[in-house]
Amino acid sequence: MAKITVQAHERVLVYRDGVFEAQLEPGRSTVRQSRRTRQERIDLRLRQLSVTGQEIFTADGVTVRVTAIVRWRVSDPRAFVEQAAAPEELLHVALQLAVRDAIGRHELDDLLRAEGRDAVTAALAEPVQAQVAGLGITVLGAAIRDLGVVGELRAALAETALERQRGRAALERARGEAAALRSLANSAKLLDDHPALATLRLVQAAGESGATVVLTPDGLPART
Repeated sequence: MAKITVQAHERVLVYRDGVFEAQLEPGRSTVRQSRRTRQERIDLRLRQLSVTGQEIFTADGVTVRVTAIVRWRVSDPRAFVEQAAAPEELLHVALQLAVRDAIGRHELDDLLRAEGRDAVTAALAEPVQAQVAGLGITVLGAAIRDLGVVGELRAALAETALERQRGRAALERARGEAAALRSLANSAKLLDDHPALATLRLVQAAGESGATVVLTPDGLPART
């Protein structure tokens, strides 16, 4: 007999002669030790698996490079051990297939918007969970982490974004110039309606520049 300590985040499966005998819960347990027994420690903590750099065709035939992640944990230790030789590999393939299917339903313009990527993310977890049903795995969430275009299209999109920024800058300059012209037009109209203001402004400008102002008989100043 032997004492085994099981941590809070794990379970221990005991097999005797290849047959399941017991699942040990957290705490200290006594088990029979012999060549006929085998123990499997299963970690129940949250895990994350990623698919990196997968190249996929969108609905409009553009190739994009996608990185996706899935968060999962073991919910049935016995099924996790007994139902598949490599359950994590099956989960990896399930995520690949789900991402390929979800991306293939959207066009590039849609995927470049946050709403489109959110729609793809929302469509991932359920099919991944369906693919690993019975393996003792619970999928807690899946998401698109990175998405980018490849090849010449990447340079074309970068140039388009640059031109868009240039257009916005030009528009802001044009708006500033238009505002300045409107201000000048309003000032000119005000001076036309009130000639005395024009005289006063001229006197002020002459005083600021240090010029000499001589008033003529008709009331208009003359600069010297």
